[in-house]
Amino acid sequence: MIQSVRRAALILKELASEAPRLGVTELAERVGLAKATVYGLLRALESEDLVERDPASGKYGLGPAVLQFGNAFLDNHELRSRSLLWADSLATRVMEAVRVGVLNGPNVLIVHHVFRPDDSVQILEVGASIPWHACALGKAIVAYADPSHRSELLRGELVRLTGRTVTDPAAIELALERVSRDGIAVEDQEAIIGEAEIAAPVFGNLGTAVGAISVAGPVDRLLKDGPSPRTVAAVRETARGLSRDMGAGRLRARAR
Repeated sequence: MIQSVRRAALILKELASEAPRLGVTELAERVGLAKATVYGLLRALESEDLVERDPASGKYGLGPAVLQFGNAFLDNHELRSRSLLWADSLATRVMEAVRVGVLNGPNVLIVHHVFRPDDSVQILEVGASIPWHACALGKAIVAYADPSHRSELLRGELVRLTGRTVTDPAAIELALERVSRDGIAVEDQEAIIGEAEIAAPVFGNLGTAVGAISVAGPVDRLLKDGPSPRTVAAVRETARGLSRDMGAGRLRARAR
């Protein structure tokens, strides 16, 4: 039974990857299982609305029940729920988009996103996943991670998203040391050309970084003459306030 659950999870993760729909043969090759096994698992998942089959192509994609799980995850995520007012206030203060993210394996999962408060066309990024080393959110979290966890992430695959993505582990380690010293992380077009991000870690009641909050926007506004002291201060103050809401302040009070 446990093996079947793991195999079904592998299939769902593959269907959640970049390909919108996959056939049985493609899935079997990706997860390393026999076609008959994959087909049987797909039929079981389809019966629970976790996957759905396109009648025209015969290929499979994620089903509507997955969306329900995702919404339930967000609705019950403490950092997301506690960040709502803080993120809105930060976006209004700096007139830029704000993102809240948590570490999910080697990626940062965006759990909350506030649009830049203007009339420009923007895309909601909640649910987006970004390699940790290519965004300020990830660097802000990993800089305060357990040393063994940090080393594990640095040994993993460090993909290059743009020509400016830093993928050298030694260079990233130096950047993380600066983040742990300054309490702020900066990303300059490492994930998307033309975009930048300034982030600060959010701590929980155990004193560990449970996520991060950031301001994201065009590089010519955020980093025109280097990180704006006003924006850096706003991000820091917001992260501290959110950390207090998450219980970090109570931890320090008990320590005293």
